[in-house]
Formats: sequence, C-alpha cells, structure tokens
Amino acid sequence: MRKRRVVILGSTGSIGESALKVARDIPERMEVVGLAAGKNAARLAEQVREFRPRLASLAEPSEVEVGCELLHGEEGLCELARMPEADLVLIAIVGTAGLRPALAAIECGKDIAVASKEILVMAGEAVMTAAREHGVQVLPVDSEHNAIFQCLEGRSSEQVRRIILTASGGPFRTLPAAELENVTLEQALKHPTWTMGAKITIDSATLFNKGLEMIEARWLFDVEMSRVDVIVHPQSIVHSMVEFADNSILAQLSATDMCFPIQYAVTWPERVPNRLPPLNFATLGQLTFEEPRRADFPALDLARWAGEAGGTLPAVLNAANEVAVAAFLERRCAFPTIWRAVERVMRDHAHIPHASLEEILGADAWARVRATEVIESGK
Repeated sequence: MRKRRVVILGSTGSIGESALKVARDIPERMEVVGLAAGKNAARLAEQVREFRPRLASLAEPSEVEVGCELLHGEEGLCELARMPEADLVLIAIVGTAGLRPALAAIECGKDIAVASKEILVMAGEAVMTAAREHGVQVLPVDSEHNAIFQCLEGRSSEQVRRIILTASGGPFRTLPAAELENVTLEQALKHPTWTMGAKITIDSATLFNKGLEMIEARWLFDVEMSRVDVIVHPQSIVHSMVEFADNSILAQLSATDMCFPIQYAVTWPERVPNRLPPLNFATLGQLTFEEPRRADFPALDLARWAGEAGGTLPAVLNAANEVAVAAFLERRCAFPTIWRAVERVMRDHAHIPHASLEEILGADAWARVRATEVIESGK
C-alpha cells in the first residue's frame, strides 16, 4: 500500500479544501507535506496546524504566524513544487500562476495532478512534452478529464473515436437568448449543480469552462480537436464519456463531489474505500442529454478555433476571458460582453503557430491589455 506525499498549491480554494477532505478520509494513503495559498493567511495557518507540513507559501509576505517555514510569491510556489519529500504536486491555482510551478515539479521528476485548466490550455504541448521527457504522470483532477482518464485506462488514443465532455449547461441553459443581455451577476453565480469559486462559476455560465476543457482534453489525451465533443447533461452524474472505434461508449459516473476525482488522482492506479456517497439509480430516476446552444453561447466554437490553431491563440482566448470575467464580476460589463470581447481580441491577435513558452506568455500579457481596452471602449 503506497502513501502519496502531496503538495497542494491553492489549498484554501474549493479544490484545495476538497483535497484536504480526501487527506482526512484516507490518511493511510495521503500525507500533506506542503501547502500554498493566495492571500488567506488565517485559513492557511489553520491548515498548517492540522496537517503539519514542513513548508507553506502565500502570494505575498505576511505577518501572520502560520506555524512552519513560510515562503511567498512565484518562487515560493516553485520551491514547494520541488520539495524533495513530495512525489505528487496538486495544482489548484486559478489562472496562469500554476504554470511555472508545474514545470518545476515535472523537471524534478514529480507527478502533477492538474485542476488548473489554464496550464494545459496555455502550454499543453510544452507541459505534456516535458512530462514525457521526465517520465512523470499528468493526472487530471477536473471531474470531466478524470472521468475520461478512467475510461481510457490501458487504451491508446488511436482507439478513440470521440471524447465526449459533459456540461451541466449552467444557470442559463434554458434562458432565451434575448434575455442574456440582462443577466445579473447574482444570477450568473448560482450554479445549478456545483459549488465553485466565482471565476469558474461564471465560466460555467458562459460555457467557456467547457471550451477550456476541450483544449485541455486535446493535450491530455493526445487527440485532435475534431475528436473532442460536448454534450449537455444537467444532472452532472455522467462526468464524461469516451466513444471508441467499435462504436462502444464507456462513461464514468459518480455523485457530484470533487473528492472523487481528487482521490483517484492520489491513489491511482488503485481504488480504495472512502466515506463518499454512493449513487442510487432508483433515486436518480433519469439522466438526460441535449445539444449545447452553440449560437447563443459561442464559447465552444471560439475554443475549438483556438484549439485547432494552437500556438499562442489558446493563451489569448484564456487571458481575454479572464479579463472579461473579472470585469463582469466587478459589474463593469454585461454578461454577453465576455464572449464578444474574447472573440474581438482573438481576431486582433497576430497568431504565432509554433510558439515558445516566452511567446505564449507574451501573448497572454498582450491579450490582457487588449481585452481591457476592448471592454473599456464598450465596442
């Protein structure tokens, strides 16, 4: 029985807190050796007192006494990722801040568990190439990609006809298109299935979350964008599916709890008992599926365009979306402005097809400036 020694980057967010629940549930299989948070020093201190890691990190220096050696900034994240005693680094940081720590962990021969979509959206080719070169595993933690990972166990991508990502459809799945202009922030933050952070909740409402997952799946599972599809499944019980060359489909199902995919990433390739709720099909009654409304929610088509183009365009899509979502959260733009601004920035971008990491980061920085200009101009 192997115990995994885990560093959690983003420990005070929803994924990080779920990971700590898993650590409490299976202490014989998971030991927390490092914790990193953003600005929530008080919560980090509580976590350190409970789990007693050797190192912790915050985004900025803090006067709060956390109870162990405290690092800060990007270098703090990278030092945690390189900890000699760690064998798995869980990256649950929203945005691009997890990219360099992910590469640092890989270069030190550590497996990474990825809950931050931006890492593979921006630099999927670089991350997966580095993982192959260093012989490490990239273990998906998103419920959808973890489901695909489970369905693909032991099978090559050549056998795959389609990867089918399921989407809840968000809070506006049935809202008439004309009413999207008047969507409020409060309405957009009421996800029908999952409890998540504000940014990812808005991404779910626009379907950009699913668009980013399409690009992520392309790199994680070594398939072309043409083999990645999306179906709306409001119950969020079927977490994703794989259609194989013989027309058979495998699906992974579980209750809607992020502890399931986190635990599987930690214990892979084994499965161990836990206290999570089992499914009761009689209680569920029915599972339904429907086509996404691509014309009303253009995020899926924008993501397919970016994923097929590769190079710097996925980073531009991701960065412009982050800026637009932040503006919506601050009530500085209307809900549909999010995808309109992203499309405008993508069309304005001078695409670099085979980009270096520096060029990708440069495109990310350019897109943030351009998206801000587009939103402030109101055009």
